[in-house]
Amino acid sequence: MEVSKIYIDTFGCTFNQADSQIMAGNLIENKFEIVNVVEEADVAIINTCYVKQPTESKVTNRIQKLKIQFPDLKVIVSGCMVGIDPKKLDKIAPDTSWIGPHQLNKTTDVVKSTLNGEISRECDFSKDTKVGVPKLRFDELIHIIQICEGCLGACTYCCTRFARGVLNSYPIEDIKKEAKKALLDGCVEIQLTAQDTVAFGKDTDEKLSDLIKEVANLSNDPDIKNDFRIRVGMMHPKNIGNDLSNFIEAFKLPNVYKFIHIPIQSGSNKILSDMRRNHTLEEYKNIIEAFKKEIPSITIATDIIVGYPTETEEDFEKTAEFLKDVKPDLVHLSKYRHREGAPSSILEEIPHEIMKRRSKYLTNIKSEITEDENKELVGTKQRVLVVEKGFKGGFIAKTDSYIPVVVDNVEIGTFVNIKITEATSTYLKGIKIG
Repeated sequence: MEVSKIYIDTFGCTFNQADSQIMAGNLIENKFEIVNVVEEADVAIINTCYVKQPTESKVTNRIQKLKIQFPDLKVIVSGCMVGIDPKKLDKIAPDTSWIGPHQLNKTTDVVKSTLNGEISRECDFSKDTKVGVPKLRFDELIHIIQICEGCLGACTYCCTRFARGVLNSYPIEDIKKEAKKALLDGCVEIQLTAQDTVAFGKDTDEKLSDLIKEVANLSNDPDIKNDFRIRVGMMHPKNIGNDLSNFIEAFKLPNVYKFIHIPIQSGSNKILSDMRRNHTLEEYKNIIEAFKKEIPSITIATDIIVGYPTETEEDFEKTAEFLKDVKPDLVHLSKYRHREGAPSSILEEIPHEIMKRRSKYLTNIKSEITEDENKELVGTKQRVLVVEKGFKGGFIAKTDSYIPVVVDNVEIGTFVNIKITEATSTYLKGIKIG
């Protein structure tokens, strides 16, 4: 009997990548084959992201083009678009099966039905765990663990929460068990991911700081022979609460990357209030200052939305001042766009020429900050983890502060000592020493 071949195309965040790995694991368990090129596939699963308008356009174009280019190919749509905008999805692909973000365990059922010419749609919410289930790791050295799904927020611009739902945390022991298995498989990096990692455990009386420590302490397990690093994903500042000191202590552990992704979104308290972020600029700065005081090498990544509908020129200037003052190492800028179902979508958008001007101004500031920060590392010696091949040659390694370094003559998955020789606004270059 011929084995059906499945291609999975993933858009969006690390959490979505893990969803694709779960779908692939479910299919492999049921004797399907996963292929890397769509031309070889009988079925293509498009795992969608819907967080930003440009991504929505990429997703919808991909679905439509596949159906035109490969008329005999069965197309299934999964991911956030299914939960956020089913009306549009039904319009652009009316004869397409769906797999909602909470129904990954039914992937094989949907694929079988679709191969039989049926339209199968599994979209309900579920509390099923995403820890300890079969997964196909797309990178044999990096293992992603979803520690919880959903969030506690009500940000006015966000539509992701309509797909991911309310917070559902998974037990620390289950997460630790999956991490140990990955390390025994030879992984050298564990990525803890969620829509908001620091919301973890607020529904189960557990804490992210304890989870990080438990996973980090696997280095003391006699069965674990390899050194490894832990990367903690995005966190909402309002949920750090009174656990800040424990949180910082967890990040001090030697095998935890000194890297926090903590979005601010605006430097104006008025806009933060309009966005329903439930934190102030001052509270955010206190968190950053505490981290920098205890871990001077910490890399701070943040997100900023340019041109929220109520953002005045004065509000924008406060955001620019925030960047100059706090000097985050990485800044992800997004121009505001209405999102399906988001409360802010009833407001009138700021003219796009104004958004473009503001975005360009902030882009120049962030590039100067990053380049200055990176230049300070030139001449320093670093122990780095080599994680992948570079697109333009060489290899990409990560410092303990999760800064990318291009280096030659190294092996993926190894820790090496290097000297930083050059800095740009986006990465470092180094040479192997010792």
